[in-house]
Amino acid sequence: MPDTAVKPVDDISMLTKRQRALAWVILIALAFVWGSSFILIKKGLVVYQPVQVGALRVISAFVFLVGLVLVRIRKVPRAKWGTLFVSGVAGVLIPAFLFPLAQTRVDSAITGVLNALTPLSALIIGVAVFRQKTTWGKVIGIVVGFIGISILIFTGADGQVNFNAYALFAVGATVCYGFNVNYIKRYLNDLKSIDVSTFSVAFMGPFALVYLFTTDFTTVYAEKEGSGMALIYVAILGIAGTALALIFFNKLLQMTNPIFASSVTYLIPIVAIIWGVLDGEQLVTSHYIGMAVTILGVWLVNRK
Repeated sequence: MPDTAVKPVDDISMLTKRQRALAWVILIALAFVWGSSFILIKKGLVVYQPVQVGALRVISAFVFLVGLVLVRIRKVPRAKWGTLFVSGVAGVLIPAFLFPLAQTRVDSAITGVLNALTPLSALIIGVAVFRQKTTWGKVIGIVVGFIGISILIFTGADGQVNFNAYALFAVGATVCYGFNVNYIKRYLNDLKSIDVSTFSVAFMGPFALVYLFTTDFTTVYAEKEGSGMALIYVAILGIAGTALALIFFNKLLQMTNPIFASSVTYLIPIVAIIWGVLDGEQLVTSHYIGMAVTILGVWLVNRK
C-alpha cells in the first residue's frame, strides 16, 4: 500500500465522492474489526491462557507483516530501531497481554467500552509527561470519563457494587496506548506511519514467539478440545485486529484527518456491546450508564 495516496484534508467534504465513500468504508470496517477484537479474545480464552492469547495475537500479526518489513527495512534508519522497539512494547506487546487478563473476569462488551478510554489516557500522559497544553473543557472530559470508568469497575454482574480489579488491566492497556501515541508523536514523527506500525509489531514478534513456547501451549493445542478453532480466532485477531487494522487506520489518517479517523473510538464500543449481547453476556442498567458516561467523557476530550 502506498504511503501517500491522497493528500490529507481538513474537511472530508473536500474529497471526491469516491474518496469519501472509501473513507467511510474504511471507518466502518475498522469499527467492526476492532469492536470484534474483544469477542475473539473471549473465544481464545475458552482454550488458552491469557498470556498465550496475547502471545499468539502478536505472533500472528508478526507473521502476516514480516514480508512487508523485509521490503521496507532499508527505508527505516537503524538509529530509530530502539525507539520503534519501545513503541512496540508500549503499543503492541503489553496491551496484547493485558486485555486477555482483563477478560478473564470482565465481559467483552465492557472491555470494549474501556478501550475507548485511550484518548483520555493520551491527553493525561501528554499533559503530565510530555508537557502538552490543554483546556478546561478537556479536563472536564477527563473527570467525566473517570466517573464512567468508576461505574463500570464498581458494578458487578448482578448490578451490585463490587470492585472488579480485573477491569484495571484494560485501563492499563489504554494507558499504554496513550503513552505510545505521545511517544510516536515526539520521537517517530519523521517516519512513515506504516513503518511505525509494521516495525513496532515486527520487533515484538520474536519475543512473543519465544515466550509462547515457555508455556504449555503445545500440550494444550494437542490435547484440549477446540484448540484448533480457538487458535483460528486468535489468528484472526492478530491479522485483522492488529496488522491489517493498523495499516488501514494509517491509510484513513492519510486520506482524511485525525478528527474523522478518531471517530472510530465511538463506534468500537457499539460493536463490542452487540457481540457481547449476542454471546449471552448480561448487562445491567448500571453498565449502560457507565458506558454512556465514559463515551461522553471521550467525546468531551476529543472536542476542539
